[in-house]
Amino acid sequence: MVTIDDIRAAAERIRAFAVRTPLLPALWADGDRPLWIKPENLQPIGAFKVRGAFNAIGAIANRDESVRTRGVVAYSSGNHAQAVAYAAAVYRIPAHIVMPEETPGIKVEATRNHGAEVVLCKAGERERVAAEVLERTGGVLVPPFDHPAIIAGQGTIGLEIAEDLPSVENVLVPVSGGGLASGIGAAIKALCPQAQVFGVEPELAADTAEGLVLGHRVDWPIEDRNRTIADGLRSQPSALTFAHLQKFLDGVITVSESEIRSAVRELAVKAHLVSEPSGAVALAAYRQGGTPPGRTVMVLSGGNIDPTALTDMLAG
Repeated sequence: MVTIDDIRAAAERIRAFAVRTPLLPALWADGDRPLWIKPENLQPIGAFKVRGAFNAIGAIANRDESVRTRGVVAYSSGNHAQAVAYAAAVYRIPAHIVMPEETPGIKVEATRNHGAEVVLCKAGERERVAAEVLERTGGVLVPPFDHPAIIAGQGTIGLEIAEDLPSVENVLVPVSGGGLASGIGAAIKALCPQAQVFGVEPELAADTAEGLVLGHRVDWPIEDRNRTIADGLRSQPSALTFAHLQKFLDGVITVSESEIRSAVRELAVKAHLVSEPSGAVALAAYRQGGTPPGRTVMVLSGGNIDPTALTDMLAG
């Protein structure tokens, strides 16, 4: 299990590369539930994934030259792909990224613009194709969530929340593969034990919510999970992240597609922040009113949204 010491070490490793995002007060929030926004859309690649990527790749960069030459391999629906491509470019390491064909074009283009080789694959096949790329290149795999270094890197968000608002009572975190919620949960529970940490999922990809109720991971078909507009929340937890979620989450809140769209619009209009659907689910959960009263932080995990999709959501 990732510890607070792992997270503090990650914070030192990524300090020069990841933005220490502020806590922004949402002055338009409910009176008995003051709200702060942690805007990870302000990261260099527009999402929190840069934290885990730099923590993992920073360690790889210190290996011998033969490892650096073979580079890194990753699979992702978008934000992890961009983060790995960006971090690899900073460290001057080749990057090979496997991305599903349905990934929004803006994310594929951004990944290529960082100099990575992008390999597109059919839905549900990215891990298999990534294994083929690993065989071909001999590179090092940087998974999107299933690794202690990734979890610790994402946990630096929780470290910053605890430092900036030690009296926090509720933290709302998007859940997909579980690396973000695992890391934030580990940090918050270590530093703010009075706080509750809630994961948030789309109703159409609520495998974690079901799994935590049943006490074990469940498998939802990729065709079902792909129905949600929140394309960054279509993955499922690994054994490693699920164990963290079981230990650190106080519950999982599910939100509808219309609630997600409304949250994207609200963040743009009232907070002046661009959010992708995956990044807005925490606000959608807050708007449901299902969390206890008290000082609440929502993690806006990313802002990489196709301009046409954003225009449609702003128009209602």
